[in-house]
Amino acid sequence: MILKIAALLIIAYLLGSIPSGILIGEKFFNVDIRKHGSGNIGTTNTFRVLGPIAGTVVLFMDIAKGALSAALPLIFQVNFGSIHLTELIFGLCAVAGHTFSIFDRFKGGKAVATSAGMLLTYNPILFILATAVLLLVLYLSSMVSLASLCTFIFVSIVSLLIKDYLLATIAIILTLFVFYRHRKNIQRIRAGDERLVHFGINYNRNHH
Repeated sequence: MILKIAALLIIAYLLGSIPSGILIGEKFFNVDIRKHGSGNIGTTNTFRVLGPIAGTVVLFMDIAKGALSAALPLIFQVNFGSIHLTELIFGLCAVAGHTFSIFDRFKGGKAVATSAGMLLTYNPILFILATAVLLLVLYLSSMVSLASLCTFIFVSIVSLLIKDYLLATIAIILTLFVFYRHRKNIQRIRAGDERLVHFGINYNRNHH
């Protein structure tokens, strides 16, 4: 059983390590996403550099990495005494892979979409609510970074309110990590020069 769990944890990390943005860019556009835009391999930079179709594909791939990894203990019927704890640990392995990918010299994305995938498996209803919050903030601000940060805060608060302290602990840790990964975005937000997506009230106000 120990070897089985160890093997599955490695698989979860490797799943998370799949560099979706790099693969889509190189295979279908002959573009290294790391050399364009912000240089990030995640959804937002893919949208900007390769367009909405490629960005959407990368988004769903990154969410799927987290969701599938968190579901591995359910599929293979292993747990650490609590299936909820096990799902989160496997999901965190995917998040670690996404942000420190073995296929990208231990670099990677900012942990947002893969964390969302983990939440999708763990608590689908909260995932839907979090998605609604993200879309609302994105519509109001036209900033993916701000929408992502607000969504992580929302999940952390709701987890505490529903007394899911296990999820709350993980959510707070991930929130701090995501804030760290977005530190340059936060500086640009405070300075008023964060990049806007071509969507929402803030973008429309600034381009009329």
